[in-house]
Parts: sequence; structure tokens; C-alpha cells
Amino acid sequence: MNVFGVDIGGSGIKGAPVDLERGELAQERYKVLTPHPSRPEVVVAGVEEVVRHFGWSGPVGVTFPGVVVGGVTRTAANMDQGWVGLDAQRLLADALDTPVTVRNDADAAGIAEMAFGSGKGHDGTVILLTFGTGIGSAVFVGGRLLPNTELGHLELGGHEAEKQASSKAKEDHQLSWEHWAERVAEYLAHLEMLFSPELFVIGGGVSRKSDKFLPLIEAHRRSRLKQHGRAPIVPAALKNNAGIVGAAMGASAANVF
Repeated sequence: MNVFGVDIGGSGIKGAPVDLERGELAQERYKVLTPHPSRPEVVVAGVEEVVRHFGWSGPVGVTFPGVVVGGVTRTAANMDQGWVGLDAQRLLADALDTPVTVRNDADAAGIAEMAFGSGKGHDGTVILLTFGTGIGSAVFVGGRLLPNTELGHLELGGHEAEKQASSKAKEDHQLSWEHWAERVAEYLAHLEMLFSPELFVIGGGVSRKSDKFLPLIEAHRRSRLKQHGRAPIVPAALKNNAGIVGAAMGASAANVF
């Protein structure tokens, strides 16, 4: 069965039909740039373009980079503040003229990774982190999601972690992989102290280049941090498509086909 998923990010809006039996995109995804300023009406128009590109009719799952409760976007750290307190689910459903479900983007990616990817079969505490415009997080305990954790806003070195260790921070500060990995290692050590996870899954666009930074992170864990990280670190198996797959899974769970 195919269901449509759309992943709204700080830099891009991407989507595709998803084969939920295999947990894979059924067609090559289509992407448009996230407009700046990212006002609700222009972002919704971007979502419409992605969905119409495939001639899709039927329920749609959508992710959003912020806290989402009952379809209402409660925060928007890297998006226009017009999203705060907005019934995004209703707005999108009206625009697309179809049932829509909306959930936090990292939560959606985590759900997909737990079902089809690197988290599959892990019953302990698993933390998925998406590194992009910010740092998204999804925390699972015994396979159950603790929604809207937003761990990218924890303090790291006197600043928000995502301002120091996101992919955008790497670009903005022109950090080498070595320097960026050092910051990420420090961030992961902080999360280990707080949550004692059994597995870290690294997602977002940067997951495509895991060979460039995972060995560096492990080296910093062993040397600079003077400890061996307890939790293994693995890249997201679905890479940057995890959010689309998780969005489609949300739409499937919320609608009867």
C-alpha cells in the first residue's frame, strides 16, 4: 500500500508516495526549497506543489520542525513565528482538500527508523538525532516514542546545541569535519549523561556522509572526553528519507483505507 509523505524542513520541502510494506519511497522524491521568510501560506503552497507533482489524491502525512500537539504547531525555532499556535493540520487539509496528519519531523524519522531502519529490534532507550538546519530528536523507550523532545535546544558550551553542532552551524562557522565531530561528540556525551541510551541513530542529510564523521566522533569520545561512549552510534538506514516514510506512516495510522 502506498501513502504520501511530506517532510517540511528549514531548507527544503520534500515528499513522495511511500510503500509502507517495505518502508521505501515508491517513486523518486520531489523537493522544493523552503521559502524565506517561511510564512505558513507560502510553505503550504510548497507542500501543495510537492503533492500535485505526483497527481496524488488521498490522505497525506506531513512533518514539521517543531513541537506538534494535536495537529497544532506549538513552536517554530527555525521557521516563521506565524506557525506558533497554528492549526497546521487543518490549514494543510483545507489547502490539499484531503485528510492530513502532522507530526514533529524528528519523531516521524524516528518512527520510520524504529520500524524499518537502524532502530528495528531495539527495545531499550534509543535516541535518533537529525542534523540539519537545527538538531531534531526522537526518544524511544521500549519501542515507545516520547514525543516532541526537542533535545537540540539543550545548552552546549553556553549556547543551544543546535547553534553549535547542527549541519547549518558547520556551514555557518566553516567547521572542518574534525572540528564539527568534536562538537557532536561533546553533545552526545551530554545526552549519554542525561539519558543513558543504548543506541544513537544519526539522521538528517548529514547521514549520507557518515563515513566522514562517525570515526572522528568515536576518536573524540575515546581521547578528548576521556571515556568510551557506552552507546553505539549508527547512521540512519533510511538516511534523509526517514521523515517522508514516517510522515506516511502517520497518515496510514490515522486513516482507514
